[in-house]
Parts: sequence; structure tokens; C-alpha cells
Amino acid sequence: MHVLKTFSRLLTLLIVSITIALSAVMTAYAESPSTGWLTNPNHPPLSTRIVLTGTANHNANTFDGFLEVQLNDDWKTYWRTPGEGGIAPSFNWQESENIKDIAWYWPAPQRFDLLGINTLGYKNHAVFPLTFTAKDISKPVTIKGTLTISSCTTVCVLTDYPIDLTVSPSALIADPNALHLFAQGMSHVPKPSPLIQSISVVWDENAQKLNVSAQKTTGWNKPDILIDGSSEAVTDTIFSVPHVSVTGNTVNATFEASSWMGTPELEKETLNITFLDQDFVAEHTSVVEKGLVTKASSTSLASAILFALLGGLILNIMPCVLPVLGMKLSSVVSAQGLQKTQIRRQFIASALGILFSFWLIAALLGALKLTGSAFGWGIQFQSPVFIGVMMAITALFAANMLGLFEIRLPASATTWLASKGDNSYVGHFTQGMFATLLATPCSAPFLGTAVAFALTTNYLMLFVIFTALAVGMALPWLLVATIPAIAQRLPKPGRWMNTVKVVFGIMILATSIWLATLLKSHLSLGVVATVLLMGLVILLWRTSSVYGRKITVIASALTVVLLVVGLVTASITASTWATPLPSDHQWEKLSSTHISQHVANDKTVFVDVTADWCITCKANKIGVLLQEPVYSALNGENMVRMQGDWTAPSDSVTQYLQSHGRYGVPFNIVYGPNAPSGIPLPVVLSKDAVLNAIALAQGVPNE
Repeated sequence: MHVLKTFSRLLTLLIVSITIALSAVMTAYAESPSTGWLTNPNHPPLSTRIVLTGTANHNANTFDGFLEVQLNDDWKTYWRTPGEGGIAPSFNWQESENIKDIAWYWPAPQRFDLLGINTLGYKNHAVFPLTFTAKDISKPVTIKGTLTISSCTTVCVLTDYPIDLTVSPSALIADPNALHLFAQGMSHVPKPSPLIQSISVVWDENAQKLNVSAQKTTGWNKPDILIDGSSEAVTDTIFSVPHVSVTGNTVNATFEASSWMGTPELEKETLNITFLDQDFVAEHTSVVEKGLVTKASSTSLASAILFALLGGLILNIMPCVLPVLGMKLSSVVSAQGLQKTQIRRQFIASALGILFSFWLIAALLGALKLTGSAFGWGIQFQSPVFIGVMMAITALFAANMLGLFEIRLPASATTWLASKGDNSYVGHFTQGMFATLLATPCSAPFLGTAVAFALTTNYLMLFVIFTALAVGMALPWLLVATIPAIAQRLPKPGRWMNTVKVVFGIMILATSIWLATLLKSHLSLGVVATVLLMGLVILLWRTSSVYGRKITVIASALTVVLLVVGLVTASITASTWATPLPSDHQWEKLSSTHISQHVANDKTVFVDVTADWCITCKANKIGVLLQEPVYSALNGENMVRMQGDWTAPSDSVTQYLQSHGRYGVPFNIVYGPNAPSGIPLPVVLSKDAVLNAIALAQGVPNE
């Protein structure tokens, strides 16, 4: 009995021991093979290992793993393209057996700056996914070689780690912990994303700048862009930290490029473009195109606000707004006899109308930015609907000033308005709004800089700048509101006021006709002529109803005489009282690529970005471009003229304007052998400005 008990105990102990041993063996076998943590006694802050996940694709002869790097304190290692310093990790696996290839995946890096040197890499902990391709996955594989890792703080250390790992891929068992780390590493590896669209890469060899632009359908938060490539021309080039700006859903990044080998040659090279934006990472390839890259504006907020105030004030004397000022003049004179409080409220109402319109425009532009659509100053005049509405409104204002109609309100409404201040607060508010909308086809000095700043900054600053524009334009109104005595000291209304109203009524009517002519870019000439004819018939009918047939006949005769005189004058080629304008220049269609080609061939290029609805553009053309000696200079033998038409929406013209930090027309710039990046001209052209820019671009003194 005792022997039996002893045997039973020994058997139980043996079974338990075998179970524990088998469990330990199975546990060890379930863990994927790895090199274990490797350290170098000469560089303790870094430890590394290669781990296999235990998964294999027998059809493709591949199995997965990863390189894990642990860094202490402030030590860091590097991305595949380290930047201005450092060396990327590398693995010389030529001693390996039954290995055909090792694919290395690079997670998105961080930017590091040390003493002005910019690098790209990883800190604390990094996992680099690896895919091993075996020659024959059914046979054992030996992964053997030297892993070299560069790590830096204020000093850099290059350390070697011997790798020697033999496995049988066909016998691997998946390790959940290893799979988790592999998947975590792969989640940070940038891949192509359907959210990224319209990628453009432009290389300006003369300026040695590279510009990358792309759209992201969900918009950008705080983007960063990295570029690199595998060709020798790209690897020999050092790219600076980019200047990044966001406009709507479009990001623009401009890099300074340099090379120890001289001027980089990047045209037609293929680049990897890595997009980083908070938790978003993506990588695409794109071919570099030759073009022009301009420097971003460095206007400060204070300067932009000052420019906005001045630009808004100057808008009051632009031809777009003069007809509305005539309406306001009649309101000022009509204010005779009113109390100062009423005068003040009327002019404050006008100022509020201006402010409201500018806020409305800012909201529209902000919405266009948010959706990634094209936007700019005066862009609403590209819409035939807007032009038609404005044409109808101006026609009604003109008819009102000419006394051809009046709006009769119910007695109760009339009484309510009278109690609120001379029946005119709503009218004054409308006048302010109307003045602003008519001002948008005009560009004034300082206005372009302010608008460009507003449209390239955040939405709050957009409204701040447009508020400053509104205050600048409303200053004359606010002056009268502050000192009502100004209105009271003007001549008292009399018969002369009727003449003033007729003059300004005709000016507003001319504005309405001009707006109708803008429709020819969207509608057929027959439709536009029909609209004008119908408007003329209605005008004469109301004139007959209000002033009688005699006045109507006189008005009709004057209209016919003016038309005949205009046609005859236009057909006269020589005159004793006026010098006829020459025919317009022959213009090439705007193309950034062609500009670079012409400049490379020692040509001088004059670019004119214009629109039919831009009154300042017309003034520049008639007053400067078609006048001597500018006309002859533009027709010079070595001169190329290019024109961009922004009358209707044009993505290419919009992108060209925005690449130069401009968001409205007119825009003129001169390129040449001595100015490959271009010499921008002022909004309002002058003979000297154009001739000096041409001479400077050509590299010859202007005498």
C-alpha cells in the first residue's frame, strides 16, 4: 500500500512537471521570434530590436515584422529624409539567407530645430513596419546583417547593431502583441488619400523656390508639408521649412531650395509629398512643373487696417461711386430745416448701410473660402444674376431721381415713417448699401493690399479688415453725422436742385446701361440689345406720362443725337479736337509656363489681368496702355503681352492672381531677364511706373 501511494505521488508530480514544461514550451513558441532588445555599451540611451508578427503570406512569399527603437531623454533618430542634418536608419542585410527583399515603411515624422538646423525624425519611441520577401517561404530564413542608427541631442552618435535571426516562416504563429505594434506603426505611415485633390508642384529655377498646392475636401487645420524623392537631383537638394498658408480648402507651401552641387534642377522630377494635419497623414507623388513662385505678403495687421481705412476712403472718389454720391448730395441739401438729431440719424443710417454691405461681402467671401471655391474682390460681377439685379436697381434709382415714379405707401406706413425721422432712414440705409455694391468693380490704391491680407488670414481678421474698409468708405457720412452743421450750411434747396437731380439721374442711368453691356459676356448680343431697347421704351413711356409728349420728344431727339454723334466720333480716324486712340494690342492668353519660357529666351513679358466690369482696368487701358510712349514700348520687338480675362469665372486666372497674393483686378506685372520673378505695378498705372518696370526687367536704364 505504501509503495502504491508513493508511486501515485511520483506519477502526479511527473504529470504536473510535464504539463508545466509543455506550457512553457508552447508559450515560448507562441511568441513571435525577435532579436530581443539590442544595446551598445558605447551608447546606452538607445535600444532596438527586430520582431516578427508571426503572420505570413505564402502566396506572395512574404512575412511581416517591425523595427522598434527606444530612445531615452532628448535623444532622437531620423526619417528616411533627415533634413538639414542627421542620417536615416539603415540595414545592410546582404549576409541574410533566403531573403529576396526587405520593404521598410516610414511613419510620419516630427520637425526638430536645433541651433537653426531643421531635421525630421522621431523621439522617445518609434516603430518601423517591415515586410520580408523570402526566396522560398517553405524553407528557413536567416535575417543577418548590420543595423545602423544615427541618434542625436546636442551631439550625434552613429551606432551599429548586429542582427542575426533564423526562423521558419511556414511555422510562424501570430503574436497579438506584435500584431498590435505592427498595426500601430502602419497607422502612422502616410498613404494616398481620396481627400487630397488638385495637387500642383511648381519649380521656379530663377528664384530657387518650390511651391506645392493641394486641396483637401474636409479643409485644413494646421497643415505641414514634407517633400522628398529618390532621384539624385532631389536627394542632392535641401528644402527649407516651408511657408504654409491656407485659403479655403487649398493649402500652399513654398520651399526655398538649395544644393551643394549648384542650382537644383527639379523640373520633371517626381516628388513624394507628405501631408500632415493634426491626426491626418497622407502621401502622394507628383511631377514638378516649371513656373513662377512669388513671395507671400508680409503685411502686418496694423498696416492692413490702415490700408483698409485709406482704401475705403478713396473709394468715395472712384467713378463707380460718384452717381451714388450725387444721390447723397441731394439728401444733404434736402436736410435743410431738419433738426441736428434727424440729420445725424440719417447719415448714421447711411454709414450702417455701408457697414452692412461690407459685412455681407465678407460673409460671402468667407463662405467661398470654406467651400474651396474661387473668390476675390468684385467676384460677384462675374455672375449674370448679380449684374441683372444691380442693373434693375440702378434703373429704378435713376427713374426715381428723374421724377419718373414715386412709391406710394399706405397712410399708416407713411405716418409711422414720418414719426421715425423724415421718412428716410430706410432710404439712407439703402443708399449706403448701394454705394458699397457699386464700389466693388473699382480698385483703389491701398485697397488691394488690405483685401489680400483679409482673404489670406482667418475669418475673424477677414471681418476686421472689411469693417475697416467700411469705416473708411463711410467717413464722409460719419463726418456729417458728427457735425450736422455741415449739412445745414449748404445752399438751401431750390429750382437748381431739380437740375442737379436730373444730372445725377442721368449718371445713374448711364451706370445701368453700362451694367447691361456687361451681360454680353454671359448672354447673346441680341438678348442684351432687346433688354436695352425695352428699358428705353419704358423710360420714354414714363417720361411721356410724367412730363408730357413735348419733353418726351425732346428727350428722344437728344438720345438719337447723342447716339449719332457717338457713332460718328468713333468712326473718325483723324480729328482736329481729339487724338484718336490706337487699336488695342494683340495679347497672348495668360500662361505661367509660357512666361517662364519667354523669359528664358530673353523676352520681356507684360501681364495684364483685367475684366470688362473693372472700371479701374478701363481707366488704366485708356489713360496709360493705349497712350504714347507706353503703347510703343509694349509693341517693342522683344516684348510679349499676356492678358488674363477675369470677366467670367476662371480657375487659371484666379490661381495666378492668388499666387501673387492678389485677389482682385486690375493686376499688372512685368517679367524679364533681369526680373524673372516679376515686378508688380501699382493698381492705378502711370506712364513712368510702366516704363521704369520694363526697363528694369530688361536690365537697361530708362532714359
